[in-house]
Amino acid sequence: MTGMDWPEILLRLGTATFAGSAIGLNRDLHGKPIGLKTLGIVGLSTATVVLLAVQFAEPGKITDAASRVIQGILTGIGFLGAGVIVHESDRFRVRGLTSAACTFLAACLGIACGAGQWKIVLVALTFTFVLLTIGRRVERWLHRALGGKEDPHHAEAVPKTGSHQDGV
Repeated sequence: MTGMDWPEILLRLGTATFAGSAIGLNRDLHGKPIGLKTLGIVGLSTATVVLLAVQFAEPGKITDAASRVIQGILTGIGFLGAGVIVHESDRFRVRGLTSAACTFLAACLGIACGAGQWKIVLVALTFTFVLLTIGRRVERWLHRALGGKEDPHHAEAVPKTGSHQDGV
């Protein structure tokens, strides 16, 4: 068994909590049904379980046991994400998919933090905030540029005259 010192444990768990919380804050600021505390807990809990699994592995290697832990986490997170989607459904419209995806991503970042893969965490978190910040605008622009009929994400915000409005 490899021992991990206190600073390394604090770094891995703290970074996982921060990464999940940062994603959750973005969701909360956009009025979504999942927020800072929930995704912070997702990141922290997944990193905790992975940390336990890697404690029993050779340094730098993921064992079969750790692999099974990660698989179990990702399966369980799917149920949490489904709950976010179902909670927000109304009139047979699917809502909450981005928040569900953020829940899954917070879990994955927690796994990466638990494994101590800091470069992966930093790049993934950077890409996450780029997507969450400008993704919808790029999507709408591409939709218009490629000749789409109407924006499927904001069909109710598009007047029937054919002109598009920019929404938040």
